[in-house]
Amino acid sequence: MKMKVRWKILALLAFYVSSCSPQQPIAPIATAQIVTPETIAEQQRQTQNPNNQSFIQGESAVVIDMVSGRILYEKNARTQRPVASTQKLLTAYVVSQSGPLEGTVTISDSDTLVEPSKLYVKAGENYSRKELIKALLVRSGNDIALALARDVSGSKESFATLMNQTARSIGMTQSNFVNPHGLTETGQFSTALDLAILAREVHRNPFLRECMHTRSYTFNYADGRTRLLKNTNQLLSRIPYCTGMKTGTTDASGRCLVSSGIYQGRGAIAVVLNSTSAEVWNDSEKLLRWALENRTQ
Repeated sequence: MKMKVRWKILALLAFYVSSCSPQQPIAPIATAQIVTPETIAEQQRQTQNPNNQSFIQGESAVVIDMVSGRILYEKNARTQRPVASTQKLLTAYVVSQSGPLEGTVTISDSDTLVEPSKLYVKAGENYSRKELIKALLVRSGNDIALALARDVSGSKESFATLMNQTARSIGMTQSNFVNPHGLTETGQFSTALDLAILAREVHRNPFLRECMHTRSYTFNYADGRTRLLKNTNQLLSRIPYCTGMKTGTTDASGRCLVSSGIYQGRGAIAVVLNSTSAEVWNDSEKLLRWALENRTQ
């Protein structure tokens, strides 16, 4: 009897040793995933993927880093198309490079014969270039664009030549301009990428940057009238770190927007072309927020 008990004890010891052998490791205990604000943010980043074809509605778009110029996102960014009043960024840039901002501009009859967006300045009135550039970038008056162009170059055609020369000099190789305001004309076009290149140059100019960031101000006419000008860029109200840029719309171009923002030391420029009235703001907001809030690199 004692022998049988002893054998049973030895068998139990052998089973215990074999079950704890390093050749048969114990499986780890499974742990439940902990949900934190960080994991929720990561899930949101994955669903806000710009590689998704339905990410934005605009036909052409691009996002670039404001400092390096590196392309962060693009969609038909090199497709040539009409870009409406977004090309007034080039008009303002050319004028700012063409003489003192305090120089006087006298309005002519020909400047006022343009539609549809106007500030209704009158022939014979005098304004400084500085006053007119600010009005151009905030409220996008076509009469203002013509007055500035004529003052710099003598005619719309001569100014268009200067626009194209300036565009080439800063790296815009896929554009051609015929007028200073962006109304549709044969042979006039640009691309999302070229506009981003232009916007990066414009953003470096402190005065132009100040104008584009102005939400509203009172414009003083030479005859004593006043008018509150509100910026056409709704993104200034939707994103607190938006630094402005330029809107544009015609039947041929659709709704267009060049926008910029600086957030936590990082800057980006977004261009959306041929979007819709309902979606151009959403398209641009998505791109800026992705580039500045959600992008990891």
